[in-house]
Amino acid sequence: MKMEAVQEQLQQWGELIVTTAAGDSYEIHLGDSTFDLKGRILKLSTPNAEYLIDGDAIENVKKHYGHKVDSGDTHH
Repeated sequence: MKMEAVQEQLQQWGELIVTTAAGDSYEIHLGDSTFDLKGRILKLSTPNAEYLIDGDAIENVKKHYGHKVDSGDTHH
């Protein structure tokens, strides 16, 4: 999937879960992700690390819906 399409979907939706060709999944948001279209890199900044993701290796995009967090729910 072209990273321009991923960027467009993120701009429309605000939050996505992307899966790369290597099988790694990342939850990305408008506020923590930047796209380097020339270098073909998606940069995800988190409190623990910065991830540099091959923007053209993204194979799957899942639109993530907001939801109420129940006690014991570890996914935010």
